[in-house]
Amino acid sequence: MVRFLHTADWQIGMKLARIGDAGPRVREERFSAARRAVAAASEHGADFILVAGDLFEDNAVDRAQVRKVVDILGGASCPVFVIPGNHDPLVPGSVWEDRSWEAARNVVVFRESSPHELPGVTLYPCPLLAKRSDEDPTAWIEAEGGDRVRIGLAHGSVEGAPIDEWDNPIPRDAATRSGLDYLALGHWHSFALFGDRTAYSGTHEQTSFGERDSGNVLIVEIDGPGSVPAISPVRTGGVSWVSMDERVDSREEIDSVRARIAGLPSPETTLLRVRLSGLMRPDDREALEEMERAAERFLWGEVDGSGLLPEPEDESWVDGLPDGLIRVVGERLRESVGAPETRARALMDLYSLLLEVGS
Repeated sequence: MVRFLHTADWQIGMKLARIGDAGPRVREERFSAARRAVAAASEHGADFILVAGDLFEDNAVDRAQVRKVVDILGGASCPVFVIPGNHDPLVPGSVWEDRSWEAARNVVVFRESSPHELPGVTLYPCPLLAKRSDEDPTAWIEAEGGDRVRIGLAHGSVEGAPIDEWDNPIPRDAATRSGLDYLALGHWHSFALFGDRTAYSGTHEQTSFGERDSGNVLIVEIDGPGSVPAISPVRTGGVSWVSMDERVDSREEIDSVRARIAGLPSPETTLLRVRLSGLMRPDDREALEEMERAAERFLWGEVDGSGLLPEPEDESWVDGLPDGLIRVVGERLRESVGAPETRARALMDLYSLLLEVGS
């Protein structure tokens, strides 16, 4: 029986500019999650660790970050096997040329596609040599039978996976076609299984809103050649990315969303994005502002009300405007024959402008 840890897509060096002051905290958490991943290998008695590409966001990351990763992997209690991915391909001047890799005796960075033998196991690594390719990186694998467990290590897009960066295509049946007992993949940031023998571990720490089931590593056990792997996710993520897309058409619904925000656990380690759509009235603005204040207690919070429109039956949007030019503009907008959503958005912008000037 062989037991190992499968991880990928650490994306060390992500800029995370969109989340502003929370960026440094989230970037540091990626290192903390890396340490938790290495610790999980020891805790679960893993024989080795497989890293299926994209340890780094790109080949231009600060070399101090490279050395920090090398130190983390070098501290593992078992061998570590790494392939370059599409973000950090094996090219001249890449992160893999840093001399710190030579000091980590337990870490092997695969630089070519050829079998690598371990006690009772043969690894079939597929390092990437370019950022983009239309070729299947696993096509070369012809795993032989016998008394050895056969494990592939690759980075690419499995046929049918909803991946934005579609390259290095891998057939869904690549594992069985190539005679592998398990195919460890990177590239998709969410944990996913394709049949019994192919899996994405997902990233060890979530990277953006909308990722499903990320922030894990996988512990994989294979009893012997031909056996179906037992695959168990282990949580390593430390920061939560919570996205709420809500339609609100009444004050009660706005208050309900605000209450749910207030009830979210661990705001100090949570990034919150709330996107609202629906209809609102002028007197709903106070509740919306209270929701925005509630989001401020999180590590990072944003309430996007750009999808809200004024209630078309509510005359108070115009009636609340002061006499003069602004009231004239508001009445003309209300009586305009243009698209209703365009009129409503323009009226709401006018009303917001008036409030800002008044404050």
